[in-house]
Amino acid sequence: MLEMTREEFEELVAQALDRIPPELTRLMDNVAVFVEDEPPADDPELLGLYEGTPLTERGEWYAGVLPDRITIYRGPTLRMVGRENGGRELAVEEIEITVVHEIAHHFGIDDARLHTLGYG
Repeated sequence: MLEMTREEFEELVAQALDRIPPELTRLMDNVAVFVEDEPPADDPELLGLYEGTPLTERGEWYAGVLPDRITIYRGPTLRMVGRENGGRELAVEEIEITVVHEIAHHFGIDDARLHTLGYG
């Protein structure tokens, strides 16, 4: 497993978010991003998770709801990078892919399309 403090990992997530083009971040609505150490026990290899209502599915009923939640999981990401004998550069790349993948779900893009685009 690649060694990295939670603070370092959170900073890499923040940097990945900063690389999202401003014209896209302006369109993001009612979404919060979190870092957790481990995913749910039933999916231990999960790198990220989007929970909420994608922008493409929101209607006039959408009001007064809690923010959508994007969670990036530190443990599985660092274990995967370590198995691939990767260092910090590979971690940066994988975190960026995961952040983009989960934000794409916020925009209503499904896993099949993301895999086609290289963000699977």
